[in-house]
Amino acid sequence: MNRFDFTPYRRNTVGFDRLFELLETTGRSAQNENYPPFNIERTGENDYKVTVAVAGFKMDEIDIIAQQNLLIVTGSKQAEGNDNRDFLHMGIASRNFERRFQLADHIHVTDAEMADGLLIISLVREVPEALKPRKIEIGAKTAPTVIEHEDAPKKKGPRAA
Repeated sequence: MNRFDFTPYRRNTVGFDRLFELLETTGRSAQNENYPPFNIERTGENDYKVTVAVAGFKMDEIDIIAQQNLLIVTGSKQAEGNDNRDFLHMGIASRNFERRFQLADHIHVTDAEMADGLLIISLVREVPEALKPRKIEIGAKTAPTVIEHEDAPKKKGPRAA
């Protein structure tokens, strides 16, 4: 088992705890996770698709949960009534699964569809306007503007009473 020690980096950085924990847990869990197979695809500058091979699962047996920075896909195969079948070879996996994907900030799930045994989850990065880079002009001062509501009472002068 290969384990990378992040201690020297933790000593010299502030605020990167979440990143180090993500790297450590991903390294541990990646060794045991290989079912179901999946693809992660970048389809545009801010668009992504996660394709999970879910052959043998019905739509009502799959749950997709999107939380902040986490996408969880679970498959719960319902027990079939044909337990008396005699398989000579059983190569199609039908076990339950849970697949977790760590999402970057501002990544949101837009939709999911299922076709030909593949679950396709579309994601988009939507960075708020306040966090987008903006160009600041040098020497371009703007006077502050005061916004007044129509419902706000007008101030009267010192002599008007």
